Amino acid sequence: MNEESSDSTPVPDVAALRRRQPRFQGLEAGHRACLGCAQALAARLVLEAAGPDVAVANATGCLEVFTTPWPESAWRVPWVHSLFENAGAVASGLEAAFKAQGRAAKVLAFAGDGGTFDIGFQSLSGMIERHHDVLYVCYDNEAYMNTGVQRSSSTPHAAATTTSPAGRARLGKRHLKKDILSIVAAHHMPYAATASVAYPSDLRKKVRRAVAVEGPTFLLIHSPCPLGWGHDGSRSIEIARLAVESGLVPLIELERGELTGAMPIRAVRPVTDYLKAQARFRHLFADTPEAHRELEHLQALADHNIEVYGLRGAGADPRDTAGADTVRRGGARWA
Repeated sequence: MNEESSDSTPVPDVAALRRRQPRFQGLEAGHRACLGCAQALAARLVLEAAGPDVAVANATGCLEVFTTPWPESAWRVPWVHSLFENAGAVASGLEAAFKAQGRAAKVLAFAGDGGTFDIGFQSLSGMIERHHDVLYVCYDNEAYMNTGVQRSSSTPHAAATTTSPAGRARLGKRHLKKDILSIVAAHHMPYAATASVAYPSDLRKKVRRAVAVEGPTFLLIHSPCPLGWGHDGSRSIEIARLAVESGLVPLIELERGELTGAMPIRAVRPVTDYLKAQARFRHLFADTPEAHRELEHLQALADHNIEVYGLRGAGADPRDTAGADTVRRGGARWA
């Protein structure tokens, strides 16, 4: 029975509310992720949208480490720990085994940017080329966070990491972020998309779309890392949203290499709003010609994304996380 407070407002029975809440069957609370870890949120959103009839092949990395400290596990679906380099191969084997058994379970491969852009790319490419019915999800926190914040080929240009430090010789990483979506799209795969933890409605819709497609699909989820990026954990969603609103992280969909959907940006933000919120870019705000040039370079990259994908528009407000969605663009070529 609920008690009455001094102002006669009913006090909710928290235990009863918890009993009535549907039990989540994918990734449960109690793992060891850092406060504000966007990767943990992204994995939960993916599993909620994919449904219970799935099996996961998870490459070595942050997600594997913080969800499975022996002898515990936060997973409530069939889960296999693969090596850093072979999530695509293990997922292919699971899919082939289920098919041979006549089972309809969907196989998901989970990996970070290190296990996707770099070490695991060979097995990912083979999985796509062999047309395995697998959804491959890359949780992109833009460095090797689990082993000490080393740069990966997903690390943005000019970002500082422990292996691309900012100093007098150079201002952070000197190479552009690898365009992994272009590479997987070149395999003529049925569906590939980008998503962000700042837009859960859009993310869930893309997961459901990918799961429904026959054949290999790919989802790249931009996932801020408070530890590696140097921001407070409470700001992870805000920073993820700024990445999209600045144009540095376009949210798009591709089918057979064609651009079929893009989320328009209602109010474009300057890239400095995104960069200045993170310690990994603080060297770019020094009053030097070199720093000014790097900021101009990053702004030009964002402007290019906005132009190429046609993101500037008022078709939807990307800050509306409940209703934000991509605009379908049948026939437009992806560049």
